[in-house]
Amino acid sequence: MVAFVTSKGTMDKENNSVRKYLSQRAELIGAIRLPDNTFKGNAGTEVTADIIFLKKRDKITDIEEDWVNIDTAENGIRMNKYFVDNPEMIMGQMVMESTRFGESSACKMIDGSDLDYMLSNAISNIESEIEEFDLDELIEDEDNSIPADPSVKNYSYTIVDGNVYYRENSRMFEQDLPETTINRIKGMVEIRNCTRKLIELQVEDSSDNEIKAEQEKLNQLYDRFVKKYGRINSRGNNQAFSEDSSYYLLCSLEILDSKGNFERKADIFTKKTIKAKKEITKVDTANEALILSLSEKAKVDIEYMKSLTDKTEDELLKELEGQIFRVPNSLAEEKRYITADEYLSGNVREKLAVAKELAKGNPEFEVHIRELEKVIPEDIKASDIEVRLGATWIPEYYIEQFIYELLNVNDYYKQKIKVHYSDYTTGWNVTGKSENKSNVLANNTYGLDSKINAFRIIENILNLRNTKVYKDSYDSNGEKIRVIDKQRTAIAQSKQDEIKAKFNEWIFKDPDRREKLTRIYNDRFNCIRNREYDGSHLNFYGMNPEKKLRPHQANAVARILYNGNTLLAHEVGAGKTYEMVAGAMESKRLGLCNKSLFVVPNHIVEQFANEFLQLYPSANILVTTKKDFAKNNRKKFCSKIATGDFDAVIIGHSQFEKIPMSVERQRHFLEKQINEIVQGIAELKEQNGEKFSIRQLELTAKALETKLEKLNNTDRKDDVITFEQLRSR
Repeated sequence: MVAFVTSKGTMDKENNSVRKYLSQRAELIGAIRLPDNTFKGNAGTEVTADIIFLKKRDKITDIEEDWVNIDTAENGIRMNKYFVDNPEMIMGQMVMESTRFGESSACKMIDGSDLDYMLSNAISNIESEIEEFDLDELIEDEDNSIPADPSVKNYSYTIVDGNVYYRENSRMFEQDLPETTINRIKGMVEIRNCTRKLIELQVEDSSDNEIKAEQEKLNQLYDRFVKKYGRINSRGNNQAFSEDSSYYLLCSLEILDSKGNFERKADIFTKKTIKAKKEITKVDTANEALILSLSEKAKVDIEYMKSLTDKTEDELLKELEGQIFRVPNSLAEEKRYITADEYLSGNVREKLAVAKELAKGNPEFEVHIRELEKVIPEDIKASDIEVRLGATWIPEYYIEQFIYELLNVNDYYKQKIKVHYSDYTTGWNVTGKSENKSNVLANNTYGLDSKINAFRIIENILNLRNTKVYKDSYDSNGEKIRVIDKQRTAIAQSKQDEIKAKFNEWIFKDPDRREKLTRIYNDRFNCIRNREYDGSHLNFYGMNPEKKLRPHQANAVARILYNGNTLLAHEVGAGKTYEMVAGAMESKRLGLCNKSLFVVPNHIVEQFANEFLQLYPSANILVTTKKDFAKNNRKKFCSKIATGDFDAVIIGHSQFEKIPMSVERQRHFLEKQINEIVQGIAELKEQNGEKFSIRQLELTAKALETKLEKLNNTDRKDDVITFEQLRSR
């Protein structure tokens, strides 16, 4: 680990080459920006400086962390993204000032601030730990390796001075393999490099002549290779080249039939298969700017839209009234806007109530009220609402009112007989069930006796339980046992049915109660308006132009991008695979995810990979095989996932099951469950709940505590790779 002081240029330069070099070799633990007068006393100069804390990586990685880039802070000053995201690490205020080199940013001490105190707080925010790594493995690696060539992709073969090497992180290892295997690898390296060059030409929108020349070269290399070593998908070539990260890219060059037999060459040999990105910098209308903002930013970005149109924010908002809405809880100085399809969906009744409250002091929200009122669902009438005794949306006091009226409970016993619903146990409890012992209606009319009375039967109804009556009996050995009293149980259950019928007659009989319950029901259950997703504005850069998503597929991708979680429940053949692939690639392009993890049935892993590359030929994907998760290979493969800059990782169900969840997350879940159960027990005891229910919860809590204790005492090895460490999100 290293800490050093440097001028702010190290972190803030527009050219990120130095930061990129450092990031590949070290992890940023934290940074502190110092005021420009910090060193004036002993150095006689004013300069904004940073203290940077780095932890050395054991291997060079291709991951580009956020701090490599710069961003614009809320005050409009360009600075390192780390400081934009962590303003508490700036020991002053960033301002723009004139220098002999022109306008430049500087960190100024805030009057009255205590730098020692601020530094102490900032340092407390920096956390890390020293990790051990296997020195024997590093020493062994150096015996037959050379430093990695940055132009060679990680986990790929390359040719150096006529010899085959394999890059693994910071080193490249010479391969000692049979001559035929070496020649196969050399041939496929040529095909791979040519394919990548062809993809690069298409991405850069090069001329047709350049692309055609590279296609001819690819055809020649492929035909020559197949003549000597067979198809790329053959078993021999798979065994020779499957360790290369681009192997499945090569496999996608061959179109196979349903039986795995070669059918034809892929389109890339003769056609353009990648949609090049064409940057649009100017549009005429606010609506065009909105469409572009959703396509390029996955959100309503007012600043971006202003740059596209040269319109002011007020002009944009006026033109887009009814199409975008200000998020009600966003502050005036940092207003956030969302599209109409997002705002005018979800719990629209709740949104309307919030808008009405805000409109009292801000007329800007009048349009929110007007548009929300247009989409509020029509109220469901009481005659169309089915109410049962035990429905959790009915307030407790209405259940109490029903009991008091049905059983003619006097004022004295009303203080003792109460109804409670527990969110922890999701159960109802009637307290004071045995208090009103002389109540004839409870004991005889709607009950069996003072023990199996109406209060207890109503509690069973509330909890969706049938009342059962037991009696003493004897088994064949003469031992006393408890058995169901069928006759009295039948009578008790008939009483249950009678009470249910009485409740149905009573619940909407009173007009005031009917109106209030109807309002509660509509506000709670008839309040959701489903969002309609429109993917027509998405551009899908990098997608094979020969593949066209159907409207429902584009809409599904929009749902993936904007909804946060999505169930694709189309029927077989509707194109779910392409929806998932396009959703993943667009999510990465828009910065919504780092890399996507696809967990698929074992038997379709390779098929899924081939379809992925047919849709996005330039995608960098990692595909698992059964041998990757053999005990000796699992750690190595998981490190590939964690350190590789892949667009997606495709893994089989059985392999995914072998990746454990971290102890910390398991502990968090268990502690959360235990806390909820303990609170439920306390609530039941306070309400004099049934001893059986309390005992069941206590046993459940005890079992979870035992599981937690076992988890805390487990002696786990440090080299176990957990799901959280894969960095696939």
